[in-house]
Amino acid sequence: MKFITAMLSGLTLLLTGVTAAAETNLLFIGNSFTFGYGSAAMYYRPESVTDLNNLGIGGVPALFKSFTDQAGLDYDVYLETQPGAGLDYHLENKLGVIGRRSWDAAVMHGFSTLDSANPGDPQTLVDTASDMAEFLAGLNSDVEVFLTATWSRADLIYQADRHWTGTAIDQMALDIRAGYDKAAANSNPIKSVNAVGEAWTEAIELGVADPNPYDGIETGKIDLWTWDHYHASTFGYYLEALVVFGNVTGLDPRSLGDNECSGYELGMSRSEVHGLQQAAFNQLAKEGRVKAAPLILPKPVSPQRCGPAR
Repeated sequence: MKFITAMLSGLTLLLTGVTAAAETNLLFIGNSFTFGYGSAAMYYRPESVTDLNNLGIGGVPALFKSFTDQAGLDYDVYLETQPGAGLDYHLENKLGVIGRRSWDAAVMHGFSTLDSANPGDPQTLVDTASDMAEFLAGLNSDVEVFLTATWSRADLIYQADRHWTGTAIDQMALDIRAGYDKAAANSNPIKSVNAVGEAWTEAIELGVADPNPYDGIETGKIDLWTWDHYHASTFGYYLEALVVFGNVTGLDPRSLGDNECSGYELGMSRSEVHGLQQAAFNQLAKEGRVKAAPLILPKPVSPQRCGPAR
């Protein structure tokens, strides 16, 4: 990757004279687990973010942008995603797109099983996360990179002859997190891991979410997975965005309030929003990423889009 850094040095000089439109510009790099496949989140407020592939996607990046707006933070949010891809795909095919500007921060993840060919093996993730982080640091030596450890897939746990068949619902998330911890320890630009999978487990343990979509959803609980029991539902992507928001900004996700704007627009009840915010906070607090601060933050930039309080 050293030759890439050298190649980009001239580009970085050209970029230094450009005035940033926001205090922080942040890039999401990922796949369907970022762009929100299988849910209403996929095309949620796409005009609020910049899709570098021009596909009109909002997804988790748009939810993150909405949360930061409501918190009074100044972020420009971009995304570069490809379905079914690990970071190796982005390294091989998308550096020209990603390298058009420098980034203050980046949020990224690999394939949902760490390695598509060898589920549970973290080595590909470790190598590719390091290479991508080095590339991003070549654009901006002060970049902060966050890795997103994804969730336990119900289809790989409750169906026969899969890598995690018969294990507890939290085990896959723990295995995935262990792989991301190895990747984070291998690269200086990587600041920390967004513990999304463990926040899903927290939501289940709190009684907010049902642990097994194959046997029906218990009354009063939500389904974090969409119809394929693989990707997330709108609830699952919302929880992902809450964890990323808390870990990147250091703010208690509960400070967004039960009437949080995007939850309202996506049809969630106050109790559902509250429960998901609590699950995100619990996991973030366990790791010392946020302090309890359920404050009343500034109103959304466009409060009329949220409708009446419920």
